[in-house]
Amino acid sequence: MTGAQTLGALLPAVPFGLALVGLLLPQRSRAVAAGLGIGGAAAALVCAVALAITIDHGGTESTAEWIDFGGLSVTLGVRLDPAAALVAVAVAVVALAVQVYSVGYLHDDDRYAPYAAQISLFTAAMLLVVVAGDLIMLLVGWEVMGICSYLLIGHDRRLPEAPAAAVKAFLVTRVGDVGFLLGIVVLGVSAGSFRISDVLAHDFSPGTLTAACLLLLAGVAGKSAQFPLHTWLPDAMAGPTPISALIHAATMVAAGIYAVTRLFPLFERAPAALAVLGVMAAITLLLGALAATAQDDIKRVLAWSTVSQLGYMAGALAVGSPPAALFHLLSHAAFKALLFLAAGAVIHAVGSNLMSAMGGLRRPMPVTFWCTAIGLGALAGVPPLAGFWSKDGILVVAEQAARHHTGPAPAWVGWLVWITGLVGVGLTAWYAARLLLRTFLGASRAQTHPMDDSAGIDAPATAPAHTPIGAPHDPPGLMRWPVLLLTVPSVALGFAVFVPPFRSALALDEAHLDAFLIIPVALLLLGAGLAWWRWRADPAADPATGLGPLRPAFAQAFWLDEVQHALVVRPVRALGRLARRIDETVVDGAVEGTGRGTAGLGGGLDLLHRAGVPRAVVAVLAGALLLGIAAVALGGSA
Repeated sequence: MTGAQTLGALLPAVPFGLALVGLLLPQRSRAVAAGLGIGGAAAALVCAVALAITIDHGGTESTAEWIDFGGLSVTLGVRLDPAAALVAVAVAVVALAVQVYSVGYLHDDDRYAPYAAQISLFTAAMLLVVVAGDLIMLLVGWEVMGICSYLLIGHDRRLPEAPAAAVKAFLVTRVGDVGFLLGIVVLGVSAGSFRISDVLAHDFSPGTLTAACLLLLAGVAGKSAQFPLHTWLPDAMAGPTPISALIHAATMVAAGIYAVTRLFPLFERAPAALAVLGVMAAITLLLGALAATAQDDIKRVLAWSTVSQLGYMAGALAVGSPPAALFHLLSHAAFKALLFLAAGAVIHAVGSNLMSAMGGLRRPMPVTFWCTAIGLGALAGVPPLAGFWSKDGILVVAEQAARHHTGPAPAWVGWLVWITGLVGVGLTAWYAARLLLRTFLGASRAQTHPMDDSAGIDAPATAPAHTPIGAPHDPPGLMRWPVLLLTVPSVALGFAVFVPPFRSALALDEAHLDAFLIIPVALLLLGAGLAWWRWRADPAADPATGLGPLRPAFAQAFWLDEVQHALVVRPVRALGRLARRIDETVVDGAVEGTGRGTAGLGGGLDLLHRAGVPRAVVAVLAGALLLGIAAVALGGSA
């Protein structure tokens, strides 16, 4: 193995090994658990940075055969390229920030040791997805992430909604994972190998390739929270806030987008699958943005924002631009992790998730305010921050695909992604400005905030990790420094687009240097200006009241959760009750009938036994007599 290949193998191996050690620790071994968690993330970051520096532009691959069953091979090894190295750096940076932040955020949590180990395992699983050279190994990392998300979302057992949210996340993503597994099987069996390079080089029939890509998209919809399997992500906010940062920024939801970029040569030959992805992306983009406009829970605003931004990434893939999708994935990882950790600092200080319980925090929390402002600016696409270049780059390639049919998908997919993307720019600016205004400006509402029932919204406050003591203030160093660290890429990635090695690593073209579009900037100013105007008219009122009768629909995300519950959950529960009834009446009846028959037979034998020895002797003598007669008869005939 070359140096790059060794680094690629170490990326998931180091945090995985330390996670195993951490899982064996007693729950109260807090210092050791923190050292293992932070050390694993730091080691992964060192390996990722070294890999990004040393990797050749053409990439490298190292695989060794692991299983060969009937000519179908599964291999162990890595497949590396500059884009994979950059994604690994992003994963490791966010994981390190989350590990350090969690030491302060969960300082009184008696289950911190398994929590830190599970984060390490989560990180290792995502890094395995990033470097895997075989589809089966990619699937292993994919599934381990699902288990880790279940454990971490349900970590806080004090919250009644946490277990349900964990189960929901696990089950909804499993629905998509069934399709993902079947897609991998179709590809591997058809190609005779699960090695990614072999699969990409294989000449599939159009029907087989389209079917496989559509099955893979089912898994992408689950992991990356695309319509209609997006409903788990907002509810996952029941998990600790650092876990929200990890899931939304660097693991889980990024995995689906990354998997499509990894296998994009296949999707490029399946335009029907890209068209489906484009429709899915456009719906997700708009749905997430509209839902974010009406939430009162600060974490749910950010969660629906993630749903929308993932729609942008999927839209970039649909119009044939994996570089644009990866660029937005990297910039989103930076500013969304920043926003969630800053939100955690606010929740830590105020004692509530609800923006109606906040306000007036700019002066007591200046560091958190400015970091949040930078993150929200990047999210909204304020130039020259990272989100401006990455999001507007997606709009550029979508417009090119629409006007000049430059992508593999039909031209209407480009129009769909471009138009919905433009609408999303205005909506994103609106809810980003609303979050900043409601949280940090105006008068404090901490003592007199009512439950927000103005639009029929049921928005109970999620219990915070800590009860605030005294006046709100910026978080302690262990929570402050990770937030400050993440402001650097949230700003710097906006300028990195001008750095040739960075552009070369992501294969960005010159269009990303010309992304200063008048229409997106105008929509940005319009959306933010409307939020400011509504707030300025009455700083005590929520700008979302301006949504009027649409507010309940937006707040409940058009009741799609309830629709899924009615169409899927209730029928499945009814089927389960029917199966139970059949089990109790038919299966149990047969078993109990057999038992009664056996009991009857035993009773008969018991009567014979109670008759005493004489009857037994008579029976033995009678049997001996019969045997003797038979023997004589046989002897005579002989």
